[in-house]
Amino acid sequence: MKQASANNKLIIKLVVSVALMFGFGFALVPLYDVFCRITGINGKVDLTPATYAESSQSDRSLKIQFIAVNNESMPWQFKPNAYSMKVQLGKTYQTSYQASNMTSEYMVAQAVPSVSPSEAAQYLQKVDCFCFNRQPLKAGEVKEMGLAFNIDPQMPEYIKTITLSYTLFDITAEDSKPIASTNL
Repeated sequence: MKQASANNKLIIKLVVSVALMFGFGFALVPLYDVFCRITGINGKVDLTPATYAESSQSDRSLKIQFIAVNNESMPWQFKPNAYSMKVQLGKTYQTSYQASNMTSEYMVAQAVPSVSPSEAAQYLQKVDCFCFNRQPLKAGEVKEMGLAFNIDPQMPEYIKTITLSYTLFDITAEDSKPIASTNL
């Protein structure tokens, strides 16, 4: 009887331990995303549209570079329409990227942004971005995809150039599924 009671306690402890480990492992991804957003590590950016007032414009300016990259399985042509801009902090600017579906198939893409240096990610505020939405293109279709952004005047002085890179992924297979989260 004593041995059975000890075995039951051990089984309960093991089941609780497994449940706690599973819960911790499940929580790691969102915790990592929050950590990256707070610290700016890995160039993570918030994919929700910014609500930013231009009330605190600055005389300071810096250079922002735009890069377009296709994921290895993405057959589209993808490029920024402007490769760089000189921008004044606190002022909203607009630019665009161009995507061309050179295949004979309907496809859907999703752009994932990255900012370098990673410390600048928290100061780059997107007012509107093609990365907020999936981008469907018919076979042979060409599309201009807009980007409106500003840079917070609180940007550290030592940052003189920001590189904003977008990687385009083929999500055609996932397009029929509902969007689980806007924070990719």
